[in-house]
Amino acid sequence: MTFPAARTLDGTYPRPQLVREHWSDLGGVWAFAYDDADEGLAQSWHTAGAAERFDREIVVPFPPESPSSGIGDTGFHPVVWYRRTIGAGDLEAIGVRDDAPRVILHFGAVDYRAMVWVGGRFAGEHEGGGSPFSFDVTELLAAAQHDGDPSGIPIVVRAEDDPADLSQPRGKQDWHREPHSIWYHRTTGIWQPVWLEAVPEVAIERIHWTPDLVGGTVAARIRLSRPAREGAELAIALSYDGRPLGTVTVPATGRAVEATVPLPQQRNGQGYEELLWSPEHPRLLDAVVTLGADTVHSYLGLRSAAVARGRFLLNDRPYYVRSVLNQGYWPESHLAAPSAEGLRAEAQLIKDLGFNAARLHQKYEDPRFLFFADTLGLLIWGESPAAYEFTPTAVNRTVREWTDIVDRDFSHPSIVTWVPLNESWGVQHIAHDPRMQEYAASLVSLTRALDPSRPVISNDGWEHVDSDILSIHDYEASGEVVAARYGSAEAIDALVDGVGPAGRRMLVRGARDPEAPVMLTEFGGVSFVDRAHDVDGAWGYSAASSPEDFAERVGALLAATHASPVLAGFCYTQLADTGQETNGLVTDDRRPKAPIERIRAMVLGQAS
Repeated sequence: MTFPAARTLDGTYPRPQLVREHWSDLGGVWAFAYDDADEGLAQSWHTAGAAERFDREIVVPFPPESPSSGIGDTGFHPVVWYRRTIGAGDLEAIGVRDDAPRVILHFGAVDYRAMVWVGGRFAGEHEGGGSPFSFDVTELLAAAQHDGDPSGIPIVVRAEDDPADLSQPRGKQDWHREPHSIWYHRTTGIWQPVWLEAVPEVAIERIHWTPDLVGGTVAARIRLSRPAREGAELAIALSYDGRPLGTVTVPATGRAVEATVPLPQQRNGQGYEELLWSPEHPRLLDAVVTLGADTVHSYLGLRSAAVARGRFLLNDRPYYVRSVLNQGYWPESHLAAPSAEGLRAEAQLIKDLGFNAARLHQKYEDPRFLFFADTLGLLIWGESPAAYEFTPTAVNRTVREWTDIVDRDFSHPSIVTWVPLNESWGVQHIAHDPRMQEYAASLVSLTRALDPSRPVISNDGWEHVDSDILSIHDYEASGEVVAARYGSAEAIDALVDGVGPAGRRMLVRGARDPEAPVMLTEFGGVSFVDRAHDVDGAWGYSAASSPEDFAERVGALLAATHASPVLAGFCYTQLADTGQETNGLVTDDRRPKAPIERIRAMVLGQAS
């Protein structure tokens, strides 16, 4: 049976652009323990003799703070431990064989610092709450099998997440015991999938796809697990809907292989748009990459993202961005996705509400959500979760994890803008501290060096130092005021040259780039709570008294942005109620607060 194309899968596989046929999901019930005294390392909780230390169970990959985990404890627990065993069935499921003898243990994300043991032996460690990591555990499994424990081979994970450490990139996770203001419950430990797979001695680890619309080619940069043997070749085959588009075979030397696949069909200047990716036509090319015994399935989209003459350009055409702020937080599972289907439903809801884009706010989102953005057609702004102090440690941690995420998400066509900083969080004094200005500028330069194919915003909202898009946050409650403030180029010039809506300057270094589009990238924030969804401490930037009042207030703000001849797009705050922030267009269980057809008409600028 032919393995299906990666783009046609159901989103369950945790790494959607590098899919192998055989794998084993390690999600489900694990043994679990709190280690509030941080004595587990000294007492060797990773060994078989310490199994009794794990005094409760948790459902992975849901954080222990969440109800879905089966624990639901939101208190301070800076160190936690996990344990489960794997047996012959898990290894059989991943297809270990002579031409695929290496076993890889993958973690989608563990917040914040993780140590891992297999069979009582140390596998490795990782720091970064949102970035993936993996270990080759082949020898550890062989040693454990030699030990002959009939109960199976234990995997033990120690996760450390200090709620008081402000140098950790934490995003909207609160450092207080209880949520306050715009922050909410913490996410500790494993919160994205854990899985096993078997690979050859030399395996494909990462694929970066870079389409060239003008040249009609696709460039591939492929990273290998180790240098290929002399004489090895790597083959790439691209197709669309079963129709071959282009193939190439190149020598595989070293650990990085580069190849360019010509697409002859794209030479027809009148027909090349038939394959382009956009929210209206999310066409994806299927890709099969083969190196010896290793075959992986991938996909890509032919699209470009740029800015020019005050407009955002998608596929070299001006494109008006209708975006919504999405925090990716669920009451039952917190930052973890409730399921793959929940992620698909989230992307579809955003589209159904009339948006063509989403800004993933203060979170490195599960790659499976990006898969649904790719397949359903949704533009994405990728944003870094903030640390809340400016220290060498905070800088180092942010840069390292940001680099890992740009690498992870490079090939998703849905991602069209990078946002490494938001509202001067972590660089609170950037307006007058040159160190913070240099840091913000360096993040932009680093991002452009890693990925020159997308616009970058230095500091979303205000106090920009070097941004491809001049983004503004403005929570003015009156639609009339918003209409006047953004109703002409002269009005926006006055705002940029003076003090911004939040009392902060728009620019803190250099002159305004005339090519940069102006976008209102946070606005709205209208709170409405009915009796059925009463929330303690509910608040928003303004409040509505009834469903009709809510719809009228939101409609007036959206109409004001659509009326601006200068704005190149907007991002409405926000998609869903999040904790005490009740300013969503939908409730926390994703029920629209006004008829969905009415919200859609307002978002599209079609409301009367």
